Amino acid sequence: MFKNIIMYRIGPDWAPSQAEVDAGLDALRFVPCGAHEEKSVGWVEPRGEAHGPLVEVVGSQLIFKLKLETKVVPGAVVTRKAKERAAHIEATTGRKPGKKETREIKDDIRLSLMPMAFSKEATVWVWVDAQARLLVLDAGSQAKADEVVTLLVKSLHGLNLSLINTQVSPMAAMADWLLTQEAPGGFTVDRDCELKAADESKSVVRYARHALDTDEVKQHVQNGKLPTRLALTWAGRVSFMLTEGMQLKKLDFLDVVFDDSGNSNPKDEGFEADVAIATGELRKLLPDLLEALGGEQALA
Repeated sequence: MFKNIIMYRIGPDWAPSQAEVDAGLDALRFVPCGAHEEKSVGWVEPRGEAHGPLVEVVGSQLIFKLKLETKVVPGAVVTRKAKERAAHIEATTGRKPGKKETREIKDDIRLSLMPMAFSKEATVWVWVDAQARLLVLDAGSQAKADEVVTLLVKSLHGLNLSLINTQVSPMAAMADWLLTQEAPGGFTVDRDCELKAADESKSVVRYARHALDTDEVKQHVQNGKLPTRLALTWAGRVSFMLTEGMQLKKLDFLDVVFDDSGNSNPKDEGFEADVAIATGELRKLLPDLLEALGGEQALA
């Protein structure tokens, strides 16, 4: 269910009922792109059942699902057709279109081709742990997370979110773990890492499926190449890639998690079981990770 993690702290004054949340999301329910629309964003049913609730509650955990549809006309096609139209104008009138008219021609062509454009769809899971005042997005980039947060704030009256910052930056912590060759309690360092120079060279060294407890890796860090990504495993149960921006990527729940759930085949799990497993593990992992990074910075 979750492949990426971006965390937010929920402000202390937001405590709506499930009905209020569902009503707020329903006001911005997903509607497919119209013939000439480039993009549509809105909430869909987490279970995938038409006309179902837009918020699901599993073991006190709230789950939403955002859907994004985009239609893109290839830029090369627009440019080619714009040149053809400009050439026709010049041939018939003796006048070469200027920059402003060329832009208008391209916009007109793009709009005319939009009904024939293929659409791309993407979804983002949203998890709210009201008790922990934590909101988690399954977003692969901060730009996408910002888009989700914007719609959340529009949908849910009074919702106030702030990105979680830690006392020790992920980059500084990861550098320390590589230099000391010692991960924080409960975690192990795996075999993937990216190191980037802080100077103007911006040189990058990447290790994939490679031992990181070596003098070579330590030397890179000592020479000023700092880790921007580091693969970790928590408690032998969940592996992930920690980034310098406090994001978790390539999240993978290991077999022991499903063995403990009583079903060794994760493909057989239903929606509620998937949610319970994912949130159950992450409710333990995320506080441990924050503690490994020195705890949260107090909000100003």
